[in-house]
Amino acid sequence: MTSPTPRLTPLGVTVLALLIEDDMHPYEMLRLMEQRRRDRIVSVTKGSVYHTVSRLEAQGYIAEAGVDRDGNRPERTRYTLRPPGRDAVPAWVIEELPRTDRPAAFRVALAEAHNIPLDTATALLTQRRDALRVQLDTLREGITAARDRGTPDQFLIEFERELALLDADLSWSDTLLDRMSNAPIPWGDDGRSDPAQYALLRKAAQL
Repeated sequence: MTSPTPRLTPLGVTVLALLIEDDMHPYEMLRLMEQRRRDRIVSVTKGSVYHTVSRLEAQGYIAEAGVDRDGNRPERTRYTLRPPGRDAVPAWVIEELPRTDRPAAFRVALAEAHNIPLDTATALLTQRRDALRVQLDTLREGITAARDRGTPDQFLIEFERELALLDADLSWSDTLLDRMSNAPIPWGDDGRSDPAQYALLRKAAQL
């Protein structure tokens, strides 16, 4: 019997997504995550990154690619993606991008959505937008019904907050989907910053 595919954590997906770009050592991964502010959406510490790299290697997603030696700096082991790791990122993004019930995972999926085709990302985000609209309408009807029954407003404050957040999310989703459909965002390899600038940022992350 084939063993089930190990469930990836958001940080694990972020590490694998970095290795799609190139082989890296964990310290460079950490620095690039900080540069790109991924530490706002996943818990990023030196310990968590090294632990995640070790776990991904044990699970067969990545493998050692060599050891960097530079002057008096400590030796740094570089890692490369194995085929399961390369396939895992788009599969994870496709699973999480249309969902509305896992906000933390959605933020990572959105940050890594450029690893799937633009039309696929657009379709999945459209599914999510449609689900948000249903939730918004259902919640609005529930609040109206509660008020009609005489429920005091003090008991509805949290629901009003949820309604406002859903409304904002829906508005943002509509704006993003309009951009993705009518003024396509540079995507995937085409969306990477200027190659010279990218090289400088990678160099800075290696120091």
